[in-house]
Amino acid sequence: MGIAVILDVLGSMIIGGILLLTLFRMNDTATKNTYNFSGELTLQENLVATVEVLEYDFRKIGYCEDPLALPNPEVNAILFANTSEIKFLTDLLITPYNDPDPEGDGILDTIQYFLGDASALSGTPNPNDKMLYRVVNGNPTGVNLGITYFKIRYFRDSSTAAGSTTLAEILPNQLPKVYVPGTPTGITALQIDIQVENTASYDAPNNPYRQAFWRQIRLSSRNLKR
Repeated sequence: MGIAVILDVLGSMIIGGILLLTLFRMNDTATKNTYNFSGELTLQENLVATVEVLEYDFRKIGYCEDPLALPNPEVNAILFANTSEIKFLTDLLITPYNDPDPEGDGILDTIQYFLGDASALSGTPNPNDKMLYRVVNGNPTGVNLGITYFKIRYFRDSSTAAGSTTLAEILPNQLPKVYVPGTPTGITALQIDIQVENTASYDAPNNPYRQAFWRQIRLSSRNLKR
């Protein structure tokens, strides 16, 4: 009788242990799925937030509320350009006031975008994310939204044999290194590539960082070509 009781107790302990282990695994899986789903949502939100700012700024290249302040934007709106950095002139409403047109204040501003080094974000769990810097009139602000890749390609108008106009890519060695007054850059459209990842991942590196990629093809400011 005593042996039967001991066997029942041992059996109950084993079954209870199996059930408890199963419960722990189910809880871990549920936590992982919740983390991944919320991370996916955050990833998409971060990408959309970054893209909205980029599109707004880039479409205003060469724009000024006062046309006399920048009479030839197609010539001197872009001050510097390479595959990972761009600097250009535009018009921002730095200090909001009662203006019927919120697009600008008539004073030229300089905007610069470039991607920093991964070491600048060594405090985040993801070793690949970098700071995307937005520098307005020399005042830098960083966009830390899990960006791991930022590349710009430039295009210019090119006439075909049939007489029509198409876009031809400007090679890196043809990009302007510094602004030369009166020298047009030839840039009329841009392609922007961005990739973002989660800044943290559940059970990394066993659970890879989620990624999202965005490409804006042939983004153009109407002020670059008249």
